[in-house]
Amino acid sequence: MQSTCANLEEIMESIKQTNKKPTLLLHVCCAPCSSYVIEYLSDFFDITLYFYNPNITNRDEYVLRLCELKRFITEMPKAKGISVIEGEYNVEEFLRLTKAFAQEKEGGNRCFICYKQRLFSTAQKAKEMGFDYFTTTLTVSPYKNAKKLNEIGAEAAEIYNTSYLFSNFKKKNGYKRSIELSKEYNLYRQNFCGCVYSKTRILEKNVK
Repeated sequence: MQSTCANLEEIMESIKQTNKKPTLLLHVCCAPCSSYVIEYLSDFFDITLYFYNPNITNRDEYVLRLCELKRFITEMPKAKGISVIEGEYNVEEFLRLTKAFAQEKEGGNRCFICYKQRLFSTAQKAKEMGFDYFTTTLTVSPYKNAKKLNEIGAEAAEIYNTSYLFSNFKKKNGYKRSIELSKEYNLYRQNFCGCVYSKTRILEKNVK
């Protein structure tokens, strides 16, 4: 397979004409962020979810998010038949990669390392399992840098010789819709991205 990076809307328009769903490995971080993206893409792609989030600070939080994701896809009609692949939970590796940037604010190099760790793993898995495309739900969040995520996705596609879908799922009120779906399905919505750094900053704000 030759590596490619495709515009999502162009691909969706092409799928409408052929009526043939390509396979998509969708990296997911949690049920709330997944909700709108699954709703938006399920008519166009044969989706498999890849839950790979070694950034999550402790196992209890990790398990809670994974369980909520699994519950959600059993309850949402659009998610019927979608399965979840669970990646390795290796928070020690995440901490090793990011410790030099521990004091940085959110949205900087530390976050970019986290993006890369997750997207590269998704690209590798997509290549190994023969998916037509891979992408991530992370771009639905207003707190995530979609431009940087897409740059890293393109880099991963080149390295692993697979195909990445450019996305910015927060557009078209995607984030707003994810909040609506979270309320509809009573989903657990965390107040920090997952890593120990973001959790520490939330605790510090609550103390002030």
